[in-house]
Amino acid sequence: MLATKIGQLARIIRQMNGGRGPDVLGVCEIENEHVLRQLIDVLALTTRDYDVAHWDTGDERGIDVAFLFDRAIFEKREQFSQVILKRNATRDLFQVTLGIKASGRELIVIGNHWPARSAGIYESEPYRILAAETLSYWHERIMDIKGADMPVLAMGDFNDEPFNRSLVDYALSTLQAAKVLNTRSPRFFNLMWPLHGERLGTHYFENFANLLDQFLASRPLLEPGAPLRVDPESVRIEAFPEMVGRGDYPVPRRFGRPSSSFDPTGFSDHYPIALTLHES
Repeated sequence: MLATKIGQLARIIRQMNGGRGPDVLGVCEIENEHVLRQLIDVLALTTRDYDVAHWDTGDERGIDVAFLFDRAIFEKREQFSQVILKRNATRDLFQVTLGIKASGRELIVIGNHWPARSAGIYESEPYRILAAETLSYWHERIMDIKGADMPVLAMGDFNDEPFNRSLVDYALSTLQAAKVLNTRSPRFFNLMWPLHGERLGTHYFENFANLLDQFLASRPLLEPGAPLRVDPESVRIEAFPEMVGRGDYPVPRRFGRPSSSFDPTGFSDHYPIALTLHES
Protein backbone atom coordinates (compact mmCIF):
# COMPACT_ATOMS: atom_id res chain seq x y z
CA MET A 1 0.00 0.00 0.00
CA LEU A 2 2.86 2.41 0.78
CA ALA A 3 4.38 1.84 -2.67
CA THR A 4 0.99 2.50 -4.28
CA LYS A 5 0.50 5.74 -2.34
CA ILE A 6 4.00 6.97 -3.19
CA GLY A 7 3.39 6.13 -6.84
CA GLN A 8 0.16 8.11 -6.87
CA LEU A 9 1.80 11.15 -5.27
CA ALA A 10 4.76 10.96 -7.65
CA ARG A 11 2.36 10.93 -10.59
CA ILE A 12 1.08 14.37 -9.52
CA ILE A 13 4.39 15.90 -8.46
CA ARG A 14 5.96 15.08 -11.84
CA GLN A 15 3.31 17.23 -13.53
CA MET A 16 4.05 20.33 -11.48
CA ASN A 17 6.08 23.23 -12.87
CA GLY A 18 5.16 22.43 -16.45
CA GLY A 19 6.17 18.80 -16.15
CA ARG A 20 9.62 19.61 -14.75
CA GLY A 21 8.72 18.93 -11.13
CA PRO A 22 9.05 21.58 -8.39
CA ASP A 23 12.30 23.33 -7.51
CA VAL A 24 11.23 23.16 -3.85
CA LEU A 25 8.43 21.02 -2.46
CA GLY A 26 7.03 21.42 1.04
CA VAL A 27 5.27 18.39 2.52
CA CYS A 28 2.96 18.62 5.54
CA GLU A 29 2.45 14.96 6.38
CA ILE A 30 5.45 12.69 5.98
CA GLU A 31 6.18 9.69 8.16
CA ASN A 32 9.96 10.04 8.11
CA GLU A 33 12.94 10.92 5.94
CA HIS A 34 13.19 7.39 4.54
CA VAL A 35 9.72 7.64 3.01
CA LEU A 36 10.56 10.99 1.43
CA ARG A 37 13.69 9.51 -0.14
CA GLN A 38 11.56 6.69 -1.49
CA LEU A 39 9.39 9.35 -3.11
CA ILE A 40 12.46 10.89 -4.76
CA ASP A 41 13.42 7.50 -6.19
CA VAL A 42 9.93 6.94 -7.59
CA LEU A 43 9.77 10.44 -9.08
CA ALA A 44 12.76 9.45 -11.25
CA LEU A 45 13.07 12.93 -12.77
CA THR A 46 16.36 12.81 -14.66
CA THR A 47 16.64 16.60 -14.78
CA ARG A 48 16.44 16.85 -10.97
CA ASP A 49 18.88 16.12 -8.16
CA TYR A 50 16.59 16.24 -5.15
CA ASP A 51 17.71 16.26 -1.53
CA VAL A 52 15.75 16.35 1.72
CA ALA A 53 15.41 18.75 4.63
CA HIS A 54 13.64 16.92 7.45
CA TRP A 55 13.30 17.00 11.24
CA ASP A 56 11.80 14.35 13.51
CA THR A 57 9.14 16.06 15.60
CA GLY A 58 7.28 14.96 18.71
CA ASP A 59 3.91 14.70 16.97
CA GLU A 60 1.93 11.93 18.67
CA ARG A 61 0.81 10.55 15.28
CA GLY A 62 4.39 10.43 13.98
CA ILE A 63 3.74 12.97 11.22
CA ASP A 64 6.53 15.37 10.24
CA VAL A 65 6.91 18.45 8.05
CA ALA A 66 9.76 18.45 5.52
CA PHE A 67 11.09 19.94 2.29
CA LEU A 68 12.40 18.42 -0.90
CA PHE A 69 14.70 20.70 -2.95
CA ASP A 70 16.82 20.51 -6.09
CA ARG A 71 20.42 20.68 -4.91
CA ALA A 72 21.57 21.77 -8.36
CA ILE A 73 19.79 25.06 -7.54
CA PHE A 74 19.86 25.25 -3.74
CA GLU A 75 22.04 24.28 -0.82
CA LYS A 76 20.70 23.72 2.68
CA ARG A 77 22.48 26.09 5.07
CA GLU A 78 20.43 25.92 8.27
CA GLN A 79 17.43 24.04 9.55
CA PHE A 80 15.67 23.80 12.86
CA SER A 81 12.31 23.02 14.37
CA GLN A 82 10.25 25.54 16.28
CA VAL A 83 8.40 23.90 19.15
CA ILE A 84 4.74 24.74 19.68
CA LEU A 85 3.95 24.62 23.39
CA LYS A 86 0.72 22.61 23.53
CA ARG A 87 -0.49 20.13 26.14
CA ASN A 88 -0.27 17.26 23.67
CA ALA A 89 2.58 16.70 21.24
CA THR A 90 1.95 18.30 17.87
CA ARG A 91 3.85 19.09 14.69
CA ASP A 92 6.43 21.79 15.13
CA LEU A 93 7.10 24.51 12.57
CA PHE A 94 10.06 23.60 10.38
CA GLN A 95 12.39 26.37 9.22
CA VAL A 96 15.03 25.91 6.52
CA THR A 97 17.49 28.43 5.07
CA LEU A 98 18.14 27.69 1.41
CA GLY A 99 21.11 29.24 -0.35
CA ILE A 100 20.66 29.93 -4.06
CA LYS A 101 23.83 28.59 -5.63
CA ALA A 102 23.88 30.85 -8.68
CA SER A 103 23.71 34.11 -6.71
CA GLY A 104 24.56 33.25 -3.10
CA ARG A 105 21.31 34.82 -1.90
CA GLU A 106 19.23 33.17 0.80
CA LEU A 107 15.57 32.30 1.14
CA ILE A 108 13.98 31.11 4.37
CA VAL A 109 11.06 28.70 4.03
CA ILE A 110 8.89 27.73 6.99
CA GLY A 111 6.72 24.62 6.77
CA ASN A 112 3.49 24.60 8.77
CA HIS A 113 0.88 22.01 9.66
CA TRP A 114 -1.23 23.57 12.37
CA PRO A 115 -3.47 21.58 14.76
CA ALA A 116 -6.59 20.13 13.15
CA ARG A 117 -10.22 21.20 13.47
CA SER A 118 -11.43 17.68 14.28
CA ALA A 119 -12.32 18.65 17.86
CA GLY A 120 -14.45 21.50 16.53
CA ILE A 121 -13.41 24.75 14.84
CA TYR A 122 -13.75 26.93 17.92
CA GLU A 123 -12.78 24.30 20.48
CA SER A 124 -9.47 23.70 18.66
CA GLU A 125 -8.83 27.33 17.65
CA PRO A 126 -6.61 28.16 20.66
CA TYR A 127 -4.09 25.55 19.49
CA ARG A 128 -3.86 27.14 16.04
CA ILE A 129 -3.45 30.52 17.69
CA LEU A 130 -0.46 29.06 19.58
CA ALA A 131 1.01 27.93 16.25
CA ALA A 132 0.33 31.34 14.72
CA GLU A 133 2.03 33.14 17.62
CA THR A 134 5.02 30.79 17.25
CA LEU A 135 5.26 31.60 13.54
CA SER A 136 5.02 35.34 14.17
CA TYR A 137 7.62 35.21 16.94
CA TRP A 138 10.12 33.36 14.74
CA HIS A 139 9.43 35.70 11.84
CA GLU A 140 10.39 38.56 14.13
CA ARG A 141 13.50 36.67 15.29
CA ILE A 142 14.54 36.16 11.66
CA MET A 143 14.30 39.92 11.11
CA ASP A 144 16.38 40.55 14.24
CA ILE A 145 19.10 38.04 13.40
CA LYS A 146 19.15 37.97 9.59
CA GLY A 147 18.01 41.54 8.97
CA ALA A 148 14.75 43.06 7.76
CA ASP A 149 15.59 42.29 4.12
CA MET A 150 15.71 38.51 4.53
CA PRO A 151 12.94 36.98 2.38
CA VAL A 152 10.65 34.56 4.21
CA LEU A 153 8.01 32.31 2.67
CA ALA A 154 5.72 30.44 5.06
CA MET A 155 3.60 27.67 3.62
CA GLY A 156 1.56 24.63 4.49
CA ASP A 157 -1.73 23.43 5.89
CA PHE A 158 -2.84 26.03 8.40
CA ASN A 159 -6.18 24.30 9.13
CA ASP A 160 -7.74 27.76 9.12
CA GLU A 161 -8.89 30.03 6.32
CA PRO A 162 -7.14 33.29 5.33
CA PHE A 163 -9.78 35.34 7.19
CA ASN A 164 -9.59 33.39 10.47
CA ARG A 165 -8.13 35.29 13.40
CA SER A 166 -5.25 32.87 13.90
CA LEU A 167 -3.82 34.01 10.56
CA VAL A 168 -4.95 37.64 10.64
CA ASP A 169 -4.46 38.64 14.29
CA TYR A 170 -1.69 36.29 15.41
CA ALA A 171 0.35 35.26 12.36
CA LEU A 172 -0.11 38.88 11.17
CA SER A 173 -1.08 37.98 7.63
CA THR A 174 -3.22 40.27 5.51
CA LEU A 175 -4.87 40.63 2.11
CA GLN A 176 -3.37 44.12 1.68
CA ALA A 177 0.14 44.09 0.22
CA ALA A 178 0.52 47.77 1.14
CA LYS A 179 0.16 46.91 4.83
CA VAL A 180 3.18 44.65 4.49
CA LEU A 181 5.22 46.92 2.22
CA ASN A 182 4.77 49.97 4.47
CA THR A 183 5.92 48.40 7.72
CA ARG A 184 9.05 46.90 9.24
CA SER A 185 7.03 44.68 11.56
CA PRO A 186 6.79 40.91 10.96
CA ARG A 187 3.75 40.99 8.70
CA PHE A 188 2.95 38.55 5.91
CA PHE A 189 1.00 39.02 2.71
CA ASN A 190 -1.39 36.10 2.32
CA LEU A 191 -1.15 35.19 -1.34
CA MET A 192 -4.29 33.04 -1.29
CA TRP A 193 -6.88 35.79 -0.90
CA PRO A 194 -7.65 36.08 -4.66
CA LEU A 195 -8.40 32.34 -4.79
CA HIS A 196 -10.65 32.71 -1.77
CA GLY A 197 -12.53 35.39 -3.70
CA GLU A 198 -13.03 32.88 -6.50
CA ARG A 199 -14.58 30.47 -3.97
CA LEU A 200 -11.92 27.87 -4.56
CA GLY A 201 -10.72 25.39 -1.96
CA THR A 202 -7.79 23.09 -1.30
CA HIS A 203 -9.88 20.89 1.01
CA TYR A 204 -13.59 20.11 1.17
CA PHE A 205 -15.61 19.36 4.27
CA GLU A 206 -19.28 18.41 3.85
CA ASN A 207 -18.94 19.77 0.30
CA PHE A 208 -17.91 23.21 1.48
CA ALA A 209 -14.66 24.53 -0.01
CA ASN A 210 -11.99 25.39 2.56
CA LEU A 211 -8.81 27.23 1.61
CA LEU A 212 -6.63 25.72 4.33
CA ASP A 213 -3.36 25.45 2.37
CA GLN A 214 -1.67 28.82 1.94
CA PHE A 215 1.45 30.81 1.09
CA LEU A 216 2.49 33.77 3.26
CA ALA A 217 5.15 36.12 1.85
CA SER A 218 7.25 38.62 3.79
CA ARG A 219 7.92 42.21 2.66
CA PRO A 220 11.27 41.52 0.87
CA LEU A 221 9.46 39.14 -1.51
CA LEU A 222 6.92 41.81 -2.48
CA GLU A 223 9.01 44.90 -3.15
CA PRO A 224 9.17 46.04 -6.79
CA GLY A 225 12.64 45.38 -8.16
CA ALA A 226 13.58 43.08 -5.27
CA PRO A 227 16.32 40.60 -6.25
CA LEU A 228 14.07 37.72 -5.18
CA ARG A 229 10.36 38.32 -5.50
CA VAL A 230 7.15 36.37 -5.60
CA ASP A 231 4.76 36.50 -8.55
CA PRO A 232 1.27 36.84 -6.99
CA GLU A 233 -0.35 36.01 -10.32
CA SER A 234 1.38 32.63 -10.36
CA VAL A 235 -0.32 31.30 -7.22
CA ARG A 236 -2.55 28.38 -8.05
CA ILE A 237 -4.26 25.28 -6.75
CA GLU A 238 -2.89 22.28 -8.63
CA ALA A 239 -6.16 20.39 -9.11
CA PHE A 240 -5.04 18.14 -11.94
CA PRO A 241 -8.02 16.44 -13.65
CA GLU A 242 -7.30 12.95 -12.31
CA MET A 243 -7.32 14.34 -8.76
CA VAL A 244 -10.84 15.76 -8.98
CA GLY A 245 -13.72 13.57 -7.90
CA ARG A 246 -16.91 13.18 -9.87
CA GLY A 247 -20.04 14.93 -8.70
CA ASP A 248 -21.37 18.41 -8.10
CA TYR A 249 -18.35 19.54 -6.07
CA PRO A 250 -14.66 19.47 -7.08
CA VAL A 251 -13.69 17.35 -4.07
CA PRO A 252 -10.15 15.87 -4.08
CA ARG A 253 -9.98 12.13 -4.60
CA ARG A 254 -8.41 10.87 -1.42
CA PHE A 255 -6.28 7.75 -1.13
CA GLY A 256 -7.83 6.98 2.22
CA ARG A 257 -7.11 4.12 4.59
CA PRO A 258 -7.86 0.38 4.36
CA SER A 259 -10.20 0.75 7.33
CA SER A 260 -12.40 3.30 5.57
CA SER A 261 -12.85 4.88 2.14
CA PHE A 262 -9.75 3.21 0.69
CA ASP A 263 -9.17 4.10 -2.97
CA PRO A 264 -5.81 2.94 -4.39
CA THR A 265 -6.43 5.15 -7.44
CA GLY A 266 -6.91 8.24 -5.28
CA PHE A 267 -4.34 10.81 -4.22
CA SER A 268 -4.95 13.08 -1.21
CA ASP A 269 -7.71 14.87 0.67
CA HIS A 270 -5.92 18.18 -0.09
CA TYR A 271 -4.96 19.72 -3.40
CA PRO A 272 -1.35 20.95 -3.66
CA ILE A 273 -0.65 24.64 -4.18
CA ALA A 274 2.15 26.26 -6.17
CA LEU A 275 3.76 29.61 -6.92
CA THR A 276 6.71 31.07 -8.82
CA LEU A 277 9.61 33.09 -7.43
CA HIS A 278 11.72 35.26 -9.76
CA GLU A 279 15.36 36.17 -9.22
CA SER A 280 17.02 39.10 -10.98
